[in-house]
Amino acid sequence: MSKVDEKLDELLGIKGEIVEVEKNLPTIQHNNKSQEQTSDYKYSREVFYGLVERGQDAIEGILDIARESEHPRVYEVAGQLIKTVSETTEKLIDLQAKMKELDKDNTMPNKVNNNLFVGSSTELQRILKDHAQK
Repeated sequence: MSKVDEKLDELLGIKGEIVEVEKNLPTIQHNNKSQEQTSDYKYSREVFYGLVERGQDAIEGILDIARESEHPRVYEVAGQLIKTVSETTEKLIDLQAKMKELDKDNTMPNKVNNNLFVGSSTELQRILKDHAQK
């Protein structure tokens, strides 16, 4: 301890030394946008796959019922179910396209177009003057 610290301890009537305590703070985890996109993509894929598989099972069941009953309404329901499953598979393909588009946006550099005037300063002044008059 320094003399100043000792004098202060004496004047304040306290005894002890300064103890430095290390602060172990928890690390802050940053939510990375690409990680969120990837996890959302995986979850969406799993959901779509589950829907397609359940839809195929339902189609098989409804077609069995349609064959047994030969009722037109059952065939209509089967057709609607087939259409719904095909739309779900299209959504799965659209999901892949959207994910590729998101990846492309993250990896593509910004384009910078620099225009260069090749000419004399007199020509440039004339062009600017003509442009200002318009």
